[in-house]
Amino acid sequence: MLEGIKVLSFTHYLQGPSAAQALADLGADVVKIEACKGAYERGWSGCNTYKNGVSVFYLMANRNQRDLAIDLKTEEGRETIYALIKDKGYDVIIENFRPGVMDKLGLGYEKLKEITPRIVYCSCTGYGSLGPKAKKPGQDLLLQGMSGLAALTGPGDHPPMPAGTSLVDQHGAILAALGIVSAVYDRDRSGIGHKVDASLLGSALDLQIEPLNYFMNGGELTERTDTGLSTRFHQSPYGVYETADSCITLSLNPFEKLEKAFTPGSLAHFTARDQMENRIEFDKVVCAEIKKRTTAEWIEIFESLGMWYEKVNEYEDVVNDEQVIFNETFITMNHPVAGEVKVLGHANRYDGKPLPLRRLPPDLGENTLELLRECGYSEEKIAYMLKSGKAVAKVE
Repeated sequence: MLEGIKVLSFTHYLQGPSAAQALADLGADVVKIEACKGAYERGWSGCNTYKNGVSVFYLMANRNQRDLAIDLKTEEGRETIYALIKDKGYDVIIENFRPGVMDKLGLGYEKLKEITPRIVYCSCTGYGSLGPKAKKPGQDLLLQGMSGLAALTGPGDHPPMPAGTSLVDQHGAILAALGIVSAVYDRDRSGIGHKVDASLLGSALDLQIEPLNYFMNGGELTERTDTGLSTRFHQSPYGVYETADSCITLSLNPFEKLEKAFTPGSLAHFTARDQMENRIEFDKVVCAEIKKRTTAEWIEIFESLGMWYEKVNEYEDVVNDEQVIFNETFITMNHPVAGEVKVLGHANRYDGKPLPLRRLPPDLGENTLELLRECGYSEEKIAYMLKSGKAVAKVE
């Protein structure tokens, strides 16, 4: 769907590479630009998860791309990027360096706009490209704390609890990809490029569209509680509740159905209004009721009443879930070094099908030679750049 869109990706960690991968999955020609020593994600992986020495953190967010390993601090490095933009039509840039770094390298928006006014240039930052916090370190967990997101979650007798996954990074990646696609669409109509600023702060706040807007308009958020309530603004029950043998998730269910599900008379002192207006006290009763039966027993009851519930799954359950399998959610890659690697695929389906894997995540400098040749460089110049360490190429 994005065939013909040519992207240079100066990205590392997760937000930037994941945004670039989303574009690559959709058919864009994405070239990952790396320092000669390689990007950070090649040498780090959560849980120390490596497949035959290859970082799974790298493998999960760099597929369907080519790789150019080059020293951007050298004249030859900058000339190569200028050539790709001017002569080869790479007119979409995505980068997630700290503000000012790309400018110092001669690769900032204003400079590249001089080469082609059609450039679409997306900067992925922590707090934004400008402003009092622009140059502060921006990272998922830090933004969960700064943005108020962490303060929404966790039992009342514990400190605020951030989410157990990098949701700000990943949501920020998709927002960046959306911004790029929108800017390209408008550019193709108007002929004028755009600068897109995608920040983790913007992502973290966007994730809080409900509670933040309630707060700004007079809504009273309750304190974090020790009951099952998982938010500070929903009616009870809304959260994860302990059963006699495990846990179960309950969402927005009407008072009448709760009365039928629970012990007769247990809700006699409440009305439907109390689910919201007296939600903490109401939720204490819900907690006490849910502990009376096993998860299997509650599932049978909730199914018979058509209630909104779900099991609380561990990953072993998730990867074997019938709907997850039906959606063809995962991609199995046969990597020449790592071997068989199973990764999460593109989230959407198009025309009823998932997007295919076209390219494995590239080795460092895997496509350096072909890209330098595409720029019209002579074999002598290429050999000089490789010998002097200004570029790195995988041995063919």
